[in-house]
Amino acid sequence: MEPKIGIKEENLAGVANAMCKILADEFVLYTKTKKAHWNVEGKDFHNMHLFFEHQYKELDEIIDSVAERIRTLGHYAPASLREYLALTQLSEQSREKNDSLGYISELLSDHESILILLRENIKNFASVWSDLGTSDYITGLLETHEKMAWMLRSHLK
Repeated sequence: MEPKIGIKEENLAGVANAMCKILADEFVLYTKTKKAHWNVEGKDFHNMHLFFEHQYKELDEIIDSVAERIRTLGHYAPASLREYLALTQLSEQSREKNDSLGYISELLSDHESILILLRENIKNFASVWSDLGTSDYITGLLETHEKMAWMLRSHLK
């Protein structure tokens, strides 16, 4: 049954498609953060292991929330690695060194890419697709990523 929430079906499809791309980025970032948690080495291992754990847990909550937003709009959320890799703008990286600064730089870059995508979509959700709810939701998500990026950036100073 299609949701009757005051948004045209074609607009719901546009929002859902954009949200699926965001979900893919979130999942890839989650996976890369989990990899950093598992594989970080160095004198700061313990602290960074805990730091990355905090970040991937926050990303896990975001993933669930984004997927549920897609379902709220009456669409199905992608849920396979193949789908995520086809939708994401992020890349998988292989590392030669497992140092914290390398992981932090890479994850920061990914957060910043997601922030740019979110900023570009906030107005589209509201103006193009007439979905103020998702626009507001994305604004909150943007603020979460800004804080996570700040935490990463602070390690690089």
